[in-house]
Amino acid sequence: MNVAIQQTRAEQALIDAFPAFRAGAPLAPWLDQQREAGYSAFTALGLPHRRIEEWRWTDLRRALQNAFLPLTEPATPAAGAIEALMANSPFTGLDAARLVFVDGRFDPQRSELPVAEGLTVLTLGDVPDAAPAWLKESFGKLYGPEQDPIRALNTAFLRDGAAIHVAAGISIAQPIEIVSIVSDPAAHLSGLRNVVVLEAGASLTFIETHLGADADHVAGMVTEVRIGDDASLQRVKVQDDGLSAAHLANLHVEIGARAKFREFTATVGSRLSRNQIFAKFRGEGAEANISGAYLLAGKQHCDTTLVVNHAVPECTSRELFKAVLDDEAHGIFQGKLIVEQYAQKTDGKQQSHGLLLSERAEFDAKPELEIFADDVACGHGATAGQLDENLLFYLMARGIPEAQAKSMLISAFVAEAFDAVEHDGIRERLTELAEGWLISRGEKRNG
Repeated sequence: MNVAIQQTRAEQALIDAFPAFRAGAPLAPWLDQQREAGYSAFTALGLPHRRIEEWRWTDLRRALQNAFLPLTEPATPAAGAIEALMANSPFTGLDAARLVFVDGRFDPQRSELPVAEGLTVLTLGDVPDAAPAWLKESFGKLYGPEQDPIRALNTAFLRDGAAIHVAAGISIAQPIEIVSIVSDPAAHLSGLRNVVVLEAGASLTFIETHLGADADHVAGMVTEVRIGDDASLQRVKVQDDGLSAAHLANLHVEIGARAKFREFTATVGSRLSRNQIFAKFRGEGAEANISGAYLLAGKQHCDTTLVVNHAVPECTSRELFKAVLDDEAHGIFQGKLIVEQYAQKTDGKQQSHGLLLSERAEFDAKPELEIFADDVACGHGATAGQLDENLLFYLMARGIPEAQAKSMLISAFVAEAFDAVEHDGIRERLTELAEGWLISRGEKRNG
């Protein structure tokens, strides 16, 4: 007997909004077909709930009970609102090319497009039906679950995003920053779809910066990355959405032979965030270093769910996540390392650590290993606890005030995760971001 799925009010509102959204946001026919497939997938899946094991700590069906619909017209923010948000970016003033998207639409006036030999940069809103093969071969086709609600929702309500291609053997020295700004104060759904492809021997550093007004909205983001043989990619993401927002993001990565992939995500914004990372080794001798830091307070909730698939031999992966949690903040790390049957000589290590600054803060970790090969070196570790009282006493005994001593210990705790960022300028900006958060927490406690 078939049982009909009972849609929630929010799910039904999204389903009902799709035809009007689709008509008002025309795309190339091949992208519109992808949108139709995403709509069908979301209609079948709906929002995930706690009875699904991978979502037991992040019940979106319960959290998103209101109807968040995409904007049908461009937003009209207050004068200076966008500039104020951009000024708060940790990368303001950094020597980087920028693609700025405001409420899901490309903003050419605020963008500084990169120009380099062998580099192609497109926006999905302007991609023709005769799109380049590298884009069509990557969009929606990289590693990840066959049915995923975040990707389905993002695809159904696709409007725009960046598509970046680096030709074989080309090294792009200047970082490229993709800036997503949510400026409209109305409750709504916004999203971007980014596709980055590096051919053999290419290299690139790119940044994703998410900034938002303190408005009740849902940001649905998907980034798809294909790294060719002997290529090198560094991706840095900063999520600083408004504290009333929900941020749902997927990263899908496929890594070629002898390639190097480095990923770092800093989460400081939104009331609820879910970061999903799906990475697969496609060629032997490759390396992946995936790390992140949460800096959360109040009732913020951040869930990182990570799957790394060693499908070929002799690859190395390292995962390190640090969570600093104050007040009633809740941090979650779910990490799965899969070693396929023929992936011998795999070297995979995974760590997650939570630092609780309040008795009401919570950190949940669920590390998993699925190993089908017999010649591997794999392991995982997870901890959660408060500041070390002995270390705190040691610093205070040397004349350092308590607030400064705590700040020093917290900075040292989270700094290890920043080491994954190779670009000196970007790493310095991330350190300043963490220091600013710590100062604001100290002022709140002392005030």
